[in-house]
Amino acid sequence: MTASITNHAEREVERNETDQCPDCGSGTVVDDPDRRERICRDCGLVVSEDPIDYGPEWRAFNATEHERLSRVGAPLTQSMHDRGLTTTIDWRNRDASGRSVSADRRGQIHRLRVWQERIRTKNAGERNLKYALSEIDRMASALGLPRPVKETASVIYRRALDRDLIRGRSIEGVATSALYTACRKEDIPRSLEELTGVSRVDQREIGRTYRYIADELDINLEPTNPRQFVPRFCSELEVCTEVETVAVEIIDETTGQGLHSGKSPTGYAAAAIYAAGVLCEENVPQRAVAEVARTTVVTVRNRYREQLEAIDRESIAA
Repeated sequence: MTASITNHAEREVERNETDQCPDCGSGTVVDDPDRRERICRDCGLVVSEDPIDYGPEWRAFNATEHERLSRVGAPLTQSMHDRGLTTTIDWRNRDASGRSVSADRRGQIHRLRVWQERIRTKNAGERNLKYALSEIDRMASALGLPRPVKETASVIYRRALDRDLIRGRSIEGVATSALYTACRKEDIPRSLEELTGVSRVDQREIGRTYRYIADELDINLEPTNPRQFVPRFCSELEVCTEVETVAVEIIDETTGQGLHSGKSPTGYAAAAIYAAGVLCEENVPQRAVAEVARTTVVTVRNRYREQLEAIDRESIAA
């Protein structure tokens, strides 16, 4: 808000400096902030006075006072069906002074609260959107996803709803697909298996709906790079930094050869971590790696053998 006011003031100054004096015709009309006047620099004519002050009427001398005196509400958000422009009646039956209200007044507030909740959604589309955004918020919280991912997923779901892509599909499936697409767009490493673990639909429906939504909305995503999963997997496995570094080098070298094509990125990252443990002589159990990556031991075993055959062990070990 402060930046927008500053930009507005700068544009106002630039506009004023290009104005011409109505008396002498010179183009040197400037602002005098001390006297709050616009004057001509050549002849001294006061062109106007008492300009509009776009700043607050209160003064603050530090960040604490600025935060306490500011009356700005919460910013708009796409993760709520009404974008945050709503009125909520508090569940505590107290007045503005903090005193408890009477029984009659309490019943009236309860009825107002019920009607307030009912009128927040005026049609089926808003009820659909409200439920879907609550599902996105629930899954994002369960996966520990940052706020930008949730906002992006909400925008994707809104676009799908506007294009009538929800018809014939479950709300949960489209919401989960939107969240998975947002993770891919924001480069947040979350696998389809992890999304399935917190979703109310199965993995097959999520994958099918994700491909349909991405195709209809023209969302072009790059293939997931397995190295994105390495830091999180290594952190959960509590391995040393050397294993993580070698795992990234293995992935970089093998993906450059196209070895990862058609393979699960999480399984590929898990195999690279296990292979790095073998090269660094650190005991990293295959079962533990498979459980962290939510894949099978057979996948880890097959992938890591392929990686060790394709890499130059001496250069990586060095």
